Amino acid sequence: MYTLKENGGIPLSLLWMLAIIAGISVANLYYNQPLLNLISADLGATDFQANLIATISQAGYACGLLFIIPLGDMLSRKHIVMVSFAVLVAVLLIIATAQSIQVVWAASAVLGLCSVMPQIFIPIASQFSAPEYKSRNVGIVLSGLLTGILASRVVSGIVGEVWGWRAIYYIGSVLMLLAFFIIARLLPPVASNYRGSYAGLMASVWKLYRKYPAMRVSSLRAGLAFGSFLCMWSSLAFKMSEAPFHAGNDIVGLLGLCGIAGALTASGIGKYIRRVGVRRFNYIGVTLHLLAWALLFLGANHYLPIVVGIVVIDIGMQCIQLSNQSLCLGLDPHASNRSNTIFMTTYFVGGTTGTFLSGLGWGAAGWTGVVAVGISLTLLSGIVTLVQKN
Repeated sequence: MYTLKENGGIPLSLLWMLAIIAGISVANLYYNQPLLNLISADLGATDFQANLIATISQAGYACGLLFIIPLGDMLSRKHIVMVSFAVLVAVLLIIATAQSIQVVWAASAVLGLCSVMPQIFIPIASQFSAPEYKSRNVGIVLSGLLTGILASRVVSGIVGEVWGWRAIYYIGSVLMLLAFFIIARLLPPVASNYRGSYAGLMASVWKLYRKYPAMRVSSLRAGLAFGSFLCMWSSLAFKMSEAPFHAGNDIVGLLGLCGIAGALTASGIGKYIRRVGVRRFNYIGVTLHLLAWALLFLGANHYLPIVVGIVVIDIGMQCIQLSNQSLCLGLDPHASNRSNTIFMTTYFVGGTTGTFLSGLGWGAAGWTGVVAVGISLTLLSGIVTLVQKN
């Protein structure tokens, strides 16, 4: 087994292994989205209570980003990943056998907490890649992560329709067990970047946040955009189950394939970031988001505008995420995990907020309320870029 050196280059075989496992692990977070109506019916919960599953998962993910990911600069990243995957095996089995919505809520919080391992992989790709390939290699891992998000919705929707919503969680536990053994065998040791206590480590995260205004700006605008993005996905199953579609969970899951454009975009955007500029990429992303929401509102009763809207919002999201994440990771390479913690914690706080507001919007005004929330969050993201210099 080889040893990685900072800026020394990273084998493509390792990158693709990280990308695939990133996709498998992040999928745990999104299995529920096409299945919320099935879960609510099976457990006797309301639509709002079912929507809280997604909200709690996102909140758990945000906590994992804040409290676990910084440990990647202090402890063995390999051991962190293996422990997290072992916990995920157990948590997925608990959800699969749950008999109450409260058990699903509690397990979903832990599931979110331990599903953050792709955010260990992304700093590895950035820190150990040769300088000229950093953005490209981050894009490779990110494209694997995005493909996992898309595939999770498709597979969970189909599996839920055929075998019930619990089956996908049994499958997920098997996948996590396989990932555990692959990481144990193939991930090389990675030297830590920090010496000190956990309290000191967390204090250094705050110091980084205060030191770099660009980190604060890029994290905030990306988080608001992600809130808009998840606002759509959190209520799409409810929307598609109503007239005129009356679509099953398999159809809702298949709509996730429309987002493949976003995954393909992520693998190619990296090499254009320096040329186009982060600020311009944000304007492009916000414009695409607004266009997508217009399609999702005006064409709400037809498949074609919804499909196009999903494609457009996915591409816009990747323009915003990859440009801002690359900026954050490049500000202090020796604190890559902590920099990623700041970015991704803010990112998923935005996502959690969007998911929660989506449930409120759906309850208050149906799809119109969801669209209003999504547009508002997108506009706030654009305003941050407009009023800031970074």
